[in-house]
Amino acid sequence: MTVIEHDFGSRARRTVRRFRELLALDPLHEANIRANPVPYLERAGERIFQLERALFEAVRIFERDQAGSGETVLVDKAEYERLLRCRAVVEKALSEYARDQAF
Repeated sequence: MTVIEHDFGSRARRTVRRFRELLALDPLHEANIRANPVPYLERAGERIFQLERALFEAVRIFERDQAGSGETVLVDKAEYERLLRCRAVVEKALSEYARDQAF
């Protein structure tokens, strides 16, 4: 006996749901996304642009402040380690972006 698999559109619904969640939209938008995805894709493109801009701004700030002003600022160890982790995340994201742009 052969089993014929059919997902009844569940794969497409999961894709639309994930896209909607990434854009932080209400579940009511799912039908609109399926019917007319272009405005939502434009919104996603704008969001990607904003994230890239924030990434480059963070890198620019790190590079500008690399020389230091000679001024001493006291922070606790946990806050300093959090700053270093944030910097590592930004540098990793920038290197991945550069690698993706090389293709």
